[in-house]
Amino acid sequence: MNFGNDVPAVDAAEVPEGAYLLDVREQYEWDAGHAPDAVHIPMGELNDRAAEIPRDRDIFVVCRSGMRSAQVTIALNQAGWTARNVDGGMKRWAEAARPLDGHADAPPHIA
Repeated sequence: MNFGNDVPAVDAAEVPEGAYLLDVREQYEWDAGHAPDAVHIPMGELNDRAAEIPRDRDIFVVCRSGMRSAQVTIALNQAGWTARNVDGGMKRWAEAARPLDGHADAPPHIA
């Protein structure tokens, strides 16, 4: 699916330090590896948990590869948030050597 130029995006390497990073992946993906300061709200829970997302900050939305997060970015922007898709998702995040946290049982990785 191609979202064209309708989705504001930023490369994972360019997400600012301390940004509000919204991870919309499933629980097992989050458990495998995630950005240390990310907020986890799975895409399927977004409608019920939207009030948890601040309206006074730019929102950087991430998933595994950038597809789900693009859909969420569009929805958030249409609902009045200022959101940007993290292009390439957590796969690109890891490639850019950005920090990852996960369970202590195994090294963090992108599932």
